[in-house]
Amino acid sequence: MADHDKKTFPIQLEDAEWRQRLDAAAYQVLRHAATERPYTSPLNHEKRAGQFLCAGCGSTLFDSDTKFDSGCGWPSFYQAKDGAVATAEDNSHFMRRTEVLCAKCGGHLGHVFPDGPQPTGDRYCMNGVALKFQPQEKK
Repeated sequence: MADHDKKTFPIQLEDAEWRQRLDAAAYQVLRHAATERPYTSPLNHEKRAGQFLCAGCGSTLFDSDTKFDSGCGWPSFYQAKDGAVATAEDNSHFMRRTEVLCAKCGGHLGHVFPDGPQPTGDRYCMNGVALKFQPQEKK
């Protein structure tokens, strides 16, 4: 992970617990800041109403109405739920980026860039394996 203290997040698990809870790809992304290959996530095509949750701890991160097709190959959103994510400076790979983390468990979700649509101008470029989709219940 980037330059932040994992111990500052409310949900704390030992590495063995994370390995047991997550599949291999989600573990590498959420706990070791790996990146899934672009255009491989089924969530790229998810268009139903609902919410996107952290695959690590189940916290609600994004509403489906903030999702958009950025063409970058990963699920993208223009706004996170209030208080759902934290950010950290990421200077890896000879780049300066803003890493996005789950505010509850500290899991690496992806990065945010200032080239998204209005009303925020942000593009939260998220790894699909770091998310789970929960469809809206039919009324």
